[in-house]
Amino acid sequence: MTSAPSPTLPGMPEIEVRRSARRRRTVSAYRDGSRVVVLIPARFTAAQEREWVAKMVAKVAANQGRTRRSDADLLKRAGELSRAYLEGRARPTSVRWVTNQRTRWGSCTPSEGTIRLSTRLQGMPGYVVDYVLLHELAHLLESGHGPAFWDLLSAYPQLERARGYLEGVAATAGLDLSDE
Repeated sequence: MTSAPSPTLPGMPEIEVRRSARRRRTVSAYRDGSRVVVLIPARFTAAQEREWVAKMVAKVAANQGRTRRSDADLLKRAGELSRAYLEGRARPTSVRWVTNQRTRWGSCTPSEGTIRLSTRLQGMPGYVVDYVLLHELAHLLESGHGPAFWDLLSAYPQLERARGYLEGVAATAGLDLSDE
């Protein structure tokens, strides 16, 4: 896999293009902090790269506008998810975005009732952010990843899809991130 940063204009995000010989047809992109990472097949021509980078940067920007939530929005959404999937039993005291998580999508401190979500999630589909938030809510009720923990999450209809999405992002970007 080859990677090359692209020059940016003022006000535009930094763009990193990663070419992969294993990637045959699909193109994907995600936000990593202030950068947009675009993943393309190695065989793409320069013209195809320009075309797809423009499309995917626009798509990431559009998704970010829809899914970027404030900390207050996250706390409200946590309450909604708790009521919908955990009978309202998980009640966090705070939920916030953090920039310092390098090996996790989210974390919580059950004794304090606090939940932190990685800013790497910003710009990802809402069902993915909801899954990570629900995962951390479940930790307020069950500390480990045993059968009781996964039983709490089993009612979430996008569970496997969200986990697969996160695994794909982590693997493609070479990140050592897990939801375990």
